[in-house]
Amino acid sequence: MRNPIAAMAAALTLALPALAGNPTGPAPAFTLASRSGQDVSLTQYKGQVVMINFWASWCGPCRQEMPLLESIYKKYNKMGFTMLGVNVEPDSNAANEWLKATPVSFPILYDRDSKVSKLYDVAGMPSTVIIDRSGKLRVLHRGYKPGDENEYLDSIRSLIRE
Repeated sequence: MRNPIAAMAAALTLALPALAGNPTGPAPAFTLASRSGQDVSLTQYKGQVVMINFWASWCGPCRQEMPLLESIYKKYNKMGFTMLGVNVEPDSNAANEWLKATPVSFPILYDRDSKVSKLYDVAGMPSTVIIDRSGKLRVLHRGYKPGDENEYLDSIRSLIRE
């Protein structure tokens, strides 16, 4: 190899997207106001597999993904799994209006000042993280395209079995 530093830099550049998708370490704790009016804390779900979906009502892929997230939640929530939808808009009125037409049964939380989004390095909508039963970050998925829900399901099933 002529330039080993260039080769290492190229290898690292190729590896970075994979590293970003596979975070490690404890999930940052947070408490947010929920749609029901009560505060919800991540710590209350310790011992469960938790999927957090950061979304906005103006986001087309978020709108497309939401009914799929609801079906995942309904199928797995009795198996030690929960879903938290975190709306990132400063004003939650648009989200609440949209949810009237597309209702979900999982908790919707409001990150109006983006503090939690920053904790989880959310760079675009939607962004999804999956946390294992011990509270460790296991998956970070950015964006949504049809078929991505299969990756979510594979991760959820695997973590439920752990």
